[in-house]
Amino acid sequence: MKRGSGILLPVFSLPSDYGIGAFDEAAYHFIDQLAKMKQSYWQVLPLGPTGYGDSPYQSFSTFAGNPYFISLKELQRQRLLKEEECVICSSGKDYIDYEKLFQTRFRVLKKAFQRSKHQNTDEYKAFCEENEFWLEDYALYMAIKDVHGGKSMLTWEKEILMRDSESLREYKERLQEEVDFYCYIQYEFYRQWDKLKAYANKKGVKIIGDIPIYVAPDSADVWANKELFQLDENGYPTAVAGCPPDAFSETGQLWGNPLYDWEYHKKTKYQWWVKRMQHCAKIYDVVRIDHFRGFDEYYAIPYGEETAENGSWKKGPGMDLFQQIKNDLGELNIIAEDLGFITDTVQKLLEDTGFPGMKVLEFAFDSREESDYLPHNYKSNSVVYTGTHDNSTVAGWLSEISPEDKEYMLNYIGEDDKNIGLEELIWKLIRLAMGSVSDLCIIPMQDYLGLDDKARINIPSTIGGNWTWRMSEKAITKETIQNVKKLTILFGREN
Repeated sequence: MKRGSGILLPVFSLPSDYGIGAFDEAAYHFIDQLAKMKQSYWQVLPLGPTGYGDSPYQSFSTFAGNPYFISLKELQRQRLLKEEECVICSSGKDYIDYEKLFQTRFRVLKKAFQRSKHQNTDEYKAFCEENEFWLEDYALYMAIKDVHGGKSMLTWEKEILMRDSESLREYKERLQEEVDFYCYIQYEFYRQWDKLKAYANKKGVKIIGDIPIYVAPDSADVWANKELFQLDENGYPTAVAGCPPDAFSETGQLWGNPLYDWEYHKKTKYQWWVKRMQHCAKIYDVVRIDHFRGFDEYYAIPYGEETAENGSWKKGPGMDLFQQIKNDLGELNIIAEDLGFITDTVQKLLEDTGFPGMKVLEFAFDSREESDYLPHNYKSNSVVYTGTHDNSTVAGWLSEISPEDKEYMLNYIGEDDKNIGLEELIWKLIRLAMGSVSDLCIIPMQDYLGLDDKARINIPSTIGGNWTWRMSEKAITKETIQNVKKLTILFGREN
């Protein structure tokens, strides 16, 4: 990986007139700003349709795109929508109101679908054919989900939950128009995304997208591919994912995702994973794999447990999976999210793959002990962040750091003034990251803007209030662009 830098800003955080960031003028404008700042990367997080808790890491499909990101202005330009028809989607510009989005966006998109002549085009037919391995299952799953009032598939009647052939045929016939609608949405999503990504690449900006290790329990992936997961004869998980108790959580973290049947995957030469990575490599330039540790060992919690306390560690696929992906797809640009407690075997797996791991400055300054996250311990084959979407902003972190840790940090960066201003201190920490030996430096947009934790993206293991922050339209000033550009050139990271 060539030395470079980029900015983390989820698509949903972009400004727009219709309640959530989208593939519209604001996205193109942001890419222009990235180019002016000499940035090489834009990290966007997962692009999938959000499910439980509005989290992009709990998606209804690992292959589908988020319908909310479709530009309504683009549909207006196609004369499929009128401006006055989209007004119901407008809402506050500071945060995302997901309930209002759910109640209004699909009504508007359905109007565009009904007016579109997409079904007769070669482009649409080619899209459906290329994505046949997931598209129809996803579209039918969503149509059936709508019939059931949006409830989890585990509440559906057994015949359709278990994909009885007669039940499948009946639903397909009955819901044909709804299935076509969901296929059209995906066609329009990827048509707009491909255009936006091509524009970014033309400007010298590569896209970093995230792939969660697990899929959501209520997803088309599980419904259509039960053999890939540890499920019982009724389609329920036998064990689910999470993390054991630690210093941050007395009872651990119960994520609830179904676990993979790795023995089955191995028999198929990991073909589902190969298709998943092939899809990611097409829509992103770089793929950041979340929870990399789970490929070495994963934590299995018996289904039905209320906490993660009674789980146990099981062996994952290890290098066998990544060797198969490499054999089938060649070298891919992958970042491994290797944060948290990392064992020797995880470290060896990271070294064997050759993937760069992650370094986070907010984890570095523990006055009680030296940390691997201190820049003098970095290897060049790594990606440094001030913080990630799961952390406080730097301003928020600095407001909570202990006096001892703050003194340690100030000594480390060579700052004698104990009363240094917040804005200046944030820029010094950004400078520390940019000046490190890590090949890649990614800074969340909130840190360049000096925002506090009102702009935080996510607090792990909490439901509600996450994934809602939106950047204001004029937040990035000419001064911001010049300051970022100056640092980028100074430390040899320009695109």
